Order: sequence, then C-alpha cells, then structure tokens
Amino acid sequence: MIPRYSRPQMAAIWVPENRFRIWFEIEAHACEAMAGLGIIPKDAAQAIWEGGKKAMAALKADPKGNIEKIDAIERVTKHDVIAFTTWLGEFIGPASRFVHQGVTSSDILDTTFAVQLSQAADFLIEDVDRLMAALKKRAFEFKDTPTIGRSHGIHAEPTTFGVKLAGHYAAFARNRARLLAARAEIATCAISGAVGTFANIDPRVEEHVAKALGLAIEPVSTQVIPRDRHAAFFAALAVAAASIENLATEIRHLQRTEVREAEEFFSEGQKGSSAMPHKRNPVLTENLTGLSRVVRSAVVPALEDVTLWHERDISHSSVERYIAPDATVTLDFALGRAASVVEQLVVYPERMKGNLDALGGLVFSQRVMLALTQKGMSREEAYATVQRNAMDAWRGNASFLALCRADKDIRQFLSDDELMGLFDLRYHTRHVDTIFKRVFG
Repeated sequence: MIPRYSRPQMAAIWVPENRFRIWFEIEAHACEAMAGLGIIPKDAAQAIWEGGKKAMAALKADPKGNIEKIDAIERVTKHDVIAFTTWLGEFIGPASRFVHQGVTSSDILDTTFAVQLSQAADFLIEDVDRLMAALKKRAFEFKDTPTIGRSHGIHAEPTTFGVKLAGHYAAFARNRARLLAARAEIATCAISGAVGTFANIDPRVEEHVAKALGLAIEPVSTQVIPRDRHAAFFAALAVAAASIENLATEIRHLQRTEVREAEEFFSEGQKGSSAMPHKRNPVLTENLTGLSRVVRSAVVPALEDVTLWHERDISHSSVERYIAPDATVTLDFALGRAASVVEQLVVYPERMKGNLDALGGLVFSQRVMLALTQKGMSREEAYATVQRNAMDAWRGNASFLALCRADKDIRQFLSDDELMGLFDLRYHTRHVDTIFKRVFG
C-alpha cells in the first residue's frame, strides 16, 4: 500500500487506529455480554466501556504518541494483543482484569479482520457502482455508433461501440454480485476460545458480539476463522481486477495511432513524452493494467493460507498483513481511475466508420456465404468461392464488393440487387435493442 495508489477512505481501514478501535469494541461487547449473563459484574462492564472510550479518545487526539506506547509494550511482550490490552487497562483501571476473559487473541484478530474486509467490500461495491453508471451512460450514448468488431486483432464483423461498452457493464455487474457474495462469506465472528470449543466462554457471548458488529457466527472456528473464506474474498477481488484490465486493454488498443477510435482524455498542459512533444499515450489504462496485476497477485498467497496446522498456526498472519491492505486499497484506486477514464473517454465515430470501411466490404463475407448456401450452393463451395474473392480483396486487386459482382459463380445465384443488399450495415446492428434490453433491462 503506497500513497500514490491509495485513496484516504480505503486506506483508513488499515491504519492502527481503526484496528485498535475494533479490538476495543470486540472486547467491550464481550464483557457486556458476560455481564448480562452474570459472569462478570455489570459495573465492571460499564467501567470497561467508559475507560475504553477514554482510551479511544486519547488515541484519536494523539495517534502517534499512543501507538508508540503500544509498540513499546509489544517490544517487551512480543504479542500485539497483549500490548494493546495492557495499554487499554491503564485507562480502565481495576475492571480491566475482566477484559479478554475466556477469549484468545485470534478471536479478536480474526473478528477484526472480518470487520475490516467487510468495510473494504462496502467501498469496493460503491466503486463498482460508479464504474457501472459510467459504462451505462456511455453505452447508451454510443448505442447505435457502428464500429468494427475484431477477433484476434483482425477485422471481423460490424458491431456498435455501445455494445462493446454494454459488455463491460455486464462484466462489472457480475463482479458486483461476486463482491456481495464475498462480503457475506467473509463477515463472520469467532469468539470461541483457544481451540474453538467455548471451554472458557459462553457461546452466547459470541452471539452478542456478532450481532453488535453486524456479523454472522462462524459455525466451527477452531482457533481461527477458516481461510477458505478469505481465499474466496481475494479471488473476487482478482476477477474484478481482471475485468478492469480487460476494459483498459480495449481502450489501449483503440487508442493506437493506426486505430484511434477512442482515447483517454488528454488534459491541458499534460505531456506524453519527455522527448517527443507529439505523444498522447494511454498512460492511465497502462497504469490500470499494472495495478490489476498487483491485485491478482494476492490470490495465490490467500489460497496457500487455507492450509493451517491442526486448529491453527500463524503462517497466514504475515501474508494477510501484506495482501489485505495492498489488494483492497489498490483495487479501490483502480476502480476509481477506471470510472474516470470511462467518464472522460474521447470517442471518434468518424474514425470508427473509416476503419469499418477500410477493407472494402470484406466484413460482409459471412453474409455473402450464407446467402449463397440459402440459394442452393453447398457450404463448402460457398466458403471457397467467397474466400477466393476475399483473398483477392486482401491483395488489393479490387474491393470485395466489386470482385463479388464480377464473379460468375456468385452471379449464378445472386442478382446485383440481392448482392448489394448483403452489404448493409443495418443488418448487423438490428438486434442491438435486444442486447441492451438483456443487459440493462
């Protein structure tokens, strides 16, 4: 997580102050539940809340100083949660002896991690909503703007630029559904003790904490929440990142000088090259391509974390301290940048038309072939006949239409009017409304 590719709202989830605040709330809610069950005195639970709030106020007023105090304790204890509860106890007083009663550090850490990832997911879903809104707006703007569809990078058949954007909208609709599912799967609470058997804590405490934090209860937590949940979460982030790269790659190709059908907004005073003043490079979408790789790199470590020794080991901890902030913060930034690119994308319909016409009608080859088969020519002969003329057109001997009109084999089956009618762009775009209805409703 570096400032260059971070936005404050998402980065704030991973700062120590937020983590310590959640730790305190979990401990306080647990004590509150125990007081309600008669396990600890009610005035002790109240003192824990009151003292803890003072601690949180002090942390907010002087984060650096108080974090340094906690870190100093940890250098002695070699244990982050003990360091925190020791610092917290200074604000609570004698009632602090009831803090962390019957729970283990993983109860606090894993439940906190669930809260943080849920918070991150909420922001990411908002980001996706913004990107989808931009894609929808631009898709309708260019719904009927004809352009060439390409397969293998080569001209294939006509489509519209709106259909292209609708496809990306549909992809992010799927990403949104995956993020919602990932959020639901990750949002679980474990307050079950050393090996998850509730030996020293009442299961009703876990129920109380889960409800207070808006989490579900982890059915079997051992000492940790199972890491397959986390693997699924990071996989959902990775697929969203892959969709960003797919969109970015499309724009990068369309901005190439030879194509130039669309390009990133180039602001006043922007420079494309230190050496070549004429350059207008797709730097934002290139950047998105790189950031997407970073997000996807979290998947393999997350999958490796699924396997832990027995009821738990700590091999997952160092991994998650890296990948969780990096993946969520980077994806948040990338989604925001992708939305800005789409919102300000410069589109050149005339250039699209020029590229569409560049091959002299070759893009209608399939329609000519199908018309010949419908008139009685075998498919094999129709394919060979059309391909022969198409290859002549590729060699520049004449336009594909002119070659077809002069071909005796074709003219035996198709009149001039019938042949000319096959080169109608509207034929290829006549179902655009159907596509849009399927995508947007």
